[in-house]
Amino acid sequence: MFLSNLKTIRKNAGIKVKTVSEKLGISRITLWQWENGKRTPGIEDLARLAQLYECTVDDLIGKELKKSLLES
Repeated sequence: MFLSNLKTIRKNAGIKVKTVSEKLGISRITLWQWENGKRTPGIEDLARLAQLYECTVDDLIGKELKKSLLES
């Protein structure tokens, strides 16, 4: 669920990969790797992702997404 949560929350927040990479100072490849299970973000990166996506770290790593995060 974690991997699909990363991608789903980003897309539903309307945030592009380029925006995430610029705001977090990471490469687009790194974000792709996180979203596709090739690498795992560290806790600091999870906190920054949660802040950018306006959700909690629990939302990112949880088993189920809150309904409000699934709505576009």
